[in-house]
Amino acid sequence: MRKSRFAYISLLVFAALAGAWIWRGPAGKSGLPDEEMDYNIHIRPILSDKCFACHGPDAKAREAGLRLDIADSAYAALKDNPKWHAVSPGDKEKSAVWKRITSQDPDLVMPPPSFKLELTPDEVLRIGKWIDQGAVYKPHWAFVPPAKRPIPEVANKKWPLNEIDYFILSKMEAQGLKPSSPADPERLLKRVALDITGLPPSPTLQERFLKDPSPRSYRKIVRELLASPHYGEKMAIAWMDLARYADSHGYQDDGLRTMWPWRDWVIHAFNKNYSYKKFVSWQLAGDWLAPENKEAILATGFNRNHKITQEGGVIDEEYRVEYVSDRTNTFGKAFLGLTFECAKCHDHKYDPLSQESYYQTYAFFNQVDEKGYQGDISLASLADPPAIEIKPEEVKEYLRFINLKDTTPVKVMVMKDVAQARPTHILRRGAYDQPDRQVAMGMPAVIFAANTQKRPANRADLAAWLFDPKNPLTARVYVNRVWESFFGRGLVKTSGDFGFQGDLPSHPELLDWLAVDFMEHGWDIKRLVGQIVHSATYQQSAELTSEHLKKDPENLYLSRAPRLRLSAELVKDLVLSSSGLLVPEIGGPSVKPYQPEGIWEATTSGRGQLATYVQDHGEALYRRGLYHFIKRTAPPPGMLTFDASTRDQCEIGRPRTNTPLQALILLNDPMVNEAARVFSERLLSKKYDPEKAIRHAFRSIVCREISRKELSRLLNLYREQERDFAQDQARAKQILNQGEYPHVKGAEPAKAAALTLAILTIYNLEESITKT
Repeated sequence: MRKSRFAYISLLVFAALAGAWIWRGPAGKSGLPDEEMDYNIHIRPILSDKCFACHGPDAKAREAGLRLDIADSAYAALKDNPKWHAVSPGDKEKSAVWKRITSQDPDLVMPPPSFKLELTPDEVLRIGKWIDQGAVYKPHWAFVPPAKRPIPEVANKKWPLNEIDYFILSKMEAQGLKPSSPADPERLLKRVALDITGLPPSPTLQERFLKDPSPRSYRKIVRELLASPHYGEKMAIAWMDLARYADSHGYQDDGLRTMWPWRDWVIHAFNKNYSYKKFVSWQLAGDWLAPENKEAILATGFNRNHKITQEGGVIDEEYRVEYVSDRTNTFGKAFLGLTFECAKCHDHKYDPLSQESYYQTYAFFNQVDEKGYQGDISLASLADPPAIEIKPEEVKEYLRFINLKDTTPVKVMVMKDVAQARPTHILRRGAYDQPDRQVAMGMPAVIFAANTQKRPANRADLAAWLFDPKNPLTARVYVNRVWESFFGRGLVKTSGDFGFQGDLPSHPELLDWLAVDFMEHGWDIKRLVGQIVHSATYQQSAELTSEHLKKDPENLYLSRAPRLRLSAELVKDLVLSSSGLLVPEIGGPSVKPYQPEGIWEATTSGRGQLATYVQDHGEALYRRGLYHFIKRTAPPPGMLTFDASTRDQCEIGRPRTNTPLQALILLNDPMVNEAARVFSERLLSKKYDPEKAIRHAFRSIVCREISRKELSRLLNLYREQERDFAQDQARAKQILNQGEYPHVKGAEPAKAAALTLAILTIYNLEESITKT
């Protein structure tokens, strides 16, 4: 049966002559737009979803020797019957593809019924129309170098504040949409402060901006936020996911590692506004680009953040190959937005990435002087070789961005290649013990062909290729990711996949304009951030209207600002910052705050320093969420509940879920309850009456003036609870016995407990942890 489905030419001709090819299209009009069918927009997504698995780039999975992803193969005469072509440009009736997708015969129809990939009537009609229009193939949009197109004309010439707005407004007007009114000053300030620093604006900053909410004042505040050391912390959060940063090695024993000085470097690099080119090039090849610069070598710790085994009895080469594969996969996803990992075992089924090209890239990362199994966990190996030692005197001298308080040096894993180049072989089925033919270092030519080097290649060449102006992906991928961090969705929705299976850009001209502009201005990250937050698009209100729901329910055309829940780390940061508990120290080792008992113990082998969770005390409890200790086999449960990454592999973007567990954490987490308690005691110690205390707490947490209705309800809650606590002092003490922070003396228990619950209620408002 399988053979009859694919070796079909004789049956196809017979059926055509017999008049068996009857397309029973949908009744009435199809609703297909009377427009030119564009291969990238209308056709490739259909073929990629339904056809490329068997008729795409993967030679080993290809059926009937037919490729539909390239024109030469699709246009060529079929081997079994030269009179037929899979695609006959201009005439669908002479195209085997059309006959097969419209067949009613289950043995002939494509895709085969067993694949469960039936084409919709609309998809069938699109393919037919495309063939009749000439079946013009085009290169994949993401593999064509970006070009700046003219700023589009718009009807509402008063609305745009910068170039971004012209592109956005042009799309809006084409859809019959209008921009929303500007956000009110309170919400705009909260939005921009959270987006740039990850922290809510202080009441003092709020008062200053509300006195003068002019564009000039807004620009000044943006400059201040970009100059804040907390900017680097905010930018580092997403980079930790991408770089799969963790404080443990992973796998079963999951021993301790010391990579936090690399994290300090990332924060430093963002704050110093290293160009994206320098920032990434040092992480890929700092040891080659600046071998005498210890900072550049430290940056290469990026490549060593992968999991490492410490289990006895493992096969050394098997795990060493896993480490190299991880670096290769991370390179593809993080910097090119491509699913490289799909080509490890065979040619990519959808993207034109061959297994050979995968191992050519793999060869750059295959030279590290490392072992798959380094040592027993009982030896407490914190940094497997190759590693560098960071000494206190170096921190005082020229590595001042590293927050090293101890007098003992700390070791960090970095990159160092072997003296004699290690040969790289294609691995059959990706198996470490199945080497095939040898390959040289090389970059995927499908993206763009690099100039050949006479000397031996190294990772510096890979970095140069990545930032070559002809590379079509690097700038696009990064500006899209920055855009996503502000709007919750990239101009390309699939920010980790710019390949054939990824989404098309919603605003392709804007994406290309931003990418080229980014390159033209020295890959300046802070400038890119400034462009976004200074746009009228960004400064719109998030108010949702019936027109929005009707015309643009997903906010694809950005006729309003998005409403986005804060990330896991920022939820914690908001609580600590608004209550005054936050310790604003930058960098340093990771911390272990409150956590339910038994989680680590249930997931450990019982060996090593991380067998038991030992909670920190004092200031360590009040550090930002970025510094939370990440043990891979047991990540922080509160963080996971708010969709934080497990850090097992490179992650681009996080999902946003809404579960009852999130509400339970905000109600019961010791950190949130402690913050409410401390905030309450501090306000009462200042002799604030209940109304003034609630107003101040609301302003600090929600970042706007409380309404009369809201104030009335919270005051009623406070008074009810104060009466109850006055009669039940034991319960009041129980409420106030939250956390380790010292009590502020002088506050009456009943009043403090009642105000604590009122503040806890504010923390549990949806608006409190939402950027609007």
